[in-house]
Amino acid sequence: MIHADIELANAREDDLLPMTVSALVDSGALHLCIPQHVATQLRLPVLDRREVTIADGKAHMVDYVGPVRIAFENRQCLVGALVLGNQTLLGAIPMEDMDVVIHPSRQALTVNPNSPNIAVSLAMGMRTEHPE
Repeated sequence: MIHADIELANAREDDLLPMTVSALVDSGALHLCIPQHVATQLRLPVLDRREVTIADGKAHMVDYVGPVRIAFENRQCLVGALVLGNQTLLGAIPMEDMDVVIHPSRQALTVNPNSPNIAVSLAMGMRTEHPE
């Protein structure tokens, strides 16, 4: 199990202090999941309700809140979060957005070593015109 300290903030309320939390890093999960107390501390508004299937196969209706700013080392992104469980879970979507990777031998989350200074993303299908 890999944990990483990440900073969470309400992207719409700059006057609120961000929170640093220890998140379980799970590339098998898709979303950012946060406990109710984190959503409450950050005053995140409920944007929607989602049906979520958890690891035991059971479906639950949960609040979808946001926008949440996630910061890790020199990376950040904006996402919605599912209010679920008692521990913060960092899933694949925000990890891809920040261009961070799991380093298995160090049991750590790290900035992608192939792009240490700027996050890199793929926008497949997009074509740009190059002047010749």
